[in-house]
Amino acid sequence: MPDADEQPSKRTFQPDFLTELFRNPLDPGYADAAARKQRDGEPTGVRKKLSSGALAVTLVALGVLLVMAYKQTVKDEPARTTARAELVQQVQNRRETTAELQDRADKLADEVSDLREAELTDDEVQRLRDTEAATGLAAVRGSGATITVGDGPTPVDPVTGERNTVARVKDSDLQLAANALWSLGAEAIAINGQRLTATSTIRQAGEAILVDLRPVTTPYEVVALGPGDLARDFRSGYAGRFFDQLSAKYGMSFDARETTDVRLDAATELKLRVAQPSTPPPALSTLTSPGSASSPAEPSRSTSEGGR
Repeated sequence: MPDADEQPSKRTFQPDFLTELFRNPLDPGYADAAARKQRDGEPTGVRKKLSSGALAVTLVALGVLLVMAYKQTVKDEPARTTARAELVQQVQNRRETTAELQDRADKLADEVSDLREAELTDDEVQRLRDTEAATGLAAVRGSGATITVGDGPTPVDPVTGERNTVARVKDSDLQLAANALWSLGAEAIAINGQRLTATSTIRQAGEAILVDLRPVTTPYEVVALGPGDLARDFRSGYAGRFFDQLSAKYGMSFDARETTDVRLDAATELKLRVAQPSTPPPALSTLTSPGSASSPAEPSRSTSEGGR
């Protein structure tokens, strides 16, 4: 046991890193250089000339490198501009070619339709036109509703530079609108002019929305034809309340209004090989197709489901 008269040794603590940093903020090397400069003074004579010369050479080298980089950038700019212009021209040419081929296909389809109807009776022709109107293979005209939804503001995060896309219309929103209109009795629907059929798809590809692989942009107009007050029923239903909430929360635009005497074009492409009706054809409805008095009611539809 230690003696009673013996004084206990004092406990010592090693300073931690933060304490040492605040106590001696200057690196020892900088402190030595400052002390040496204070002791010896500014360099003079040959030392000063060498330091000034090295600084001048460094600045000249940096200037030469910057000039060379600028010249290279200016030299490559015409090539990039030319390549971009060529790509844009190719896209325009392909679009014109596609439009010409589509016009030719439409004319051939009309010729086939005329030859087919020449071989059918009046009743068979009427049934055929009604079926084409219901399935989207023929244009239709009638009254209904136009549902318009548009993107809200998309601010940019000042820290990350990323754009906030929560206020943008998504594919699931258009799917919800289309399915709600079908359930309310719509007989024909088009999104930004793209007619929906039994095989239509509404999908998201990055920031773009594709309807049957064709891009559509904001504002999105969902036009539906059918009996009754579709606009009022849509606004008072679940879909209308959902879009009202999006408008109030994210600033997205939403409108549902009645439309009269609207024409919806036929679907651009519908490849069916085998089809069999699951239920007997319904009674004639209010829609009319070119050359016919009316068309059947709502066709079957298929859209993928999704959520916000």
